[in-house]
Amino acid sequence: MRYEPAVFEQLVAQAVDSLPDWVRERMDNIAVVVQSWPSADQLKRSGIGQGRTLLGLYEGIPLTQRGRGYLLTPPDRITLFQGPLESMSCGELSLQRLVRRTVIHEIAHHFGISDERLSELDI
Repeated sequence: MRYEPAVFEQLVAQAVDSLPDWVRERMDNIAVVVQSWPSADQLKRSGIGQGRTLLGLYEGIPLTQRGRGYLLTPPDRITLFQGPLESMSCGELSLQRLVRRTVIHEIAHHFGISDERLSELDI
């Protein structure tokens, strides 16, 4: 199932909007964007192995690591990758759930939660 980019971006916006108020209120200096596929550089920096894919990517300084020197820093960035997300889904509801789960996973990184801890929490 392939969506027009604007429609897919709306799915992402709905996922962000569905988060609890306390989460959205604490998201600071962060942009959530959509990209068709991860670049080779993004895959490399993420440590994604051969034959694996990347659904989303957090790039920035987690809230837990920000200090006094964090002034005038460009926004952190959460990128959701439309192609891989669509490829892993088997229908509209499946895609909505996977997009939301990926948004939650990447926002958790913004809050300083590691992949290891997210794995323990099954997120």
